[in-house]
Amino acid sequence: MGGNQTSITEFLLVGFPLSPRMQLLLFGLFSMSYAFTLLGNGVILGLISLDSKLHTPMYFFLSHLATVDIAYACNTVPQMLVNLLSPAQPMSFAGCLTQTFLFLTFARTECFLLVVMSYDRYVAICLPLRYSTIMSWKVCDTLVMASWTSGVLMTLVDMVLLLPLPFCGPQKVNHFFCEILAILKLACADTHLNEAVIVTGGVCMLLGPVSTIVVSYAHIAHAILKIQSAEGRWKAFSTCSSHLCVVGLFYGTAIIMYVGPQHGDSQEQKKYLLLFHSLFNPMLNPLIYSLRNREVKAALRRRLGKGRPS
Repeated sequence: MGGNQTSITEFLLVGFPLSPRMQLLLFGLFSMSYAFTLLGNGVILGLISLDSKLHTPMYFFLSHLATVDIAYACNTVPQMLVNLLSPAQPMSFAGCLTQTFLFLTFARTECFLLVVMSYDRYVAICLPLRYSTIMSWKVCDTLVMASWTSGVLMTLVDMVLLLPLPFCGPQKVNHFFCEILAILKLACADTHLNEAVIVTGGVCMLLGPVSTIVVSYAHIAHAILKIQSAEGRWKAFSTCSSHLCVVGLFYGTAIIMYVGPQHGDSQEQKKYLLLFHSLFNPMLNPLIYSLRNREVKAALRRRLGKGRPS
């Protein structure tokens, strides 16, 4: 760093430069989405915890997905709501990097959890007689721990490369949260290595799991087509349809954001796409699982029925 450069200690999140009236409107909309995210995923966690019929590997993984979605939203949305009300509110350097670390960790953990859930469906439909042996609780615990650990370790690589970089201004982050690529643009040093690692990691983290999920569901589709009864085929398909919807939402937006071009006019479009990814995906996931899953709907009816006065 040169002698006339001063290290910055806080960032300003630009967010969405809109009129005050539009910011208030977005504050109300995003607050409702945030509340629905916490409520929906909280209901999923409560049902899985209280209903013994949902104490299976499939719903064990779903409970961790709901936990990730809650943490995902809590990491970015509150700060975004603060910025909508007070656009000039600064965020400390340490707080910004902590938000970056948590966001990447939760996103990558969800990546791995979706792969684990597709493997669970593959074993349940293609190897039903061996399901209880293969998907033992020990194996389930190991798969979940591996998902969380892998998410943390992969993010640590990015943070180790990010922390030594000097930041000497400007301090405005062109995003609604401390997204790592937006932060790198503020570094007064060469960031080509950081960007190369992020893009390479993005390709491996997204295309690798997507390929695994596609192969799993190709086997699942083949197994479903061999089922003779229409009722049996529908029952097998219904157990996978919810997961397929969630996979499509998560990986579709993530691939466009991190595997596509990182420069030019697409950056502003990706900012809005990431808003959908981090705000509405966690809200839609419990809605998808509750509307498209008969067991979850049945568990909800049982809980509501018990709560009614006789």
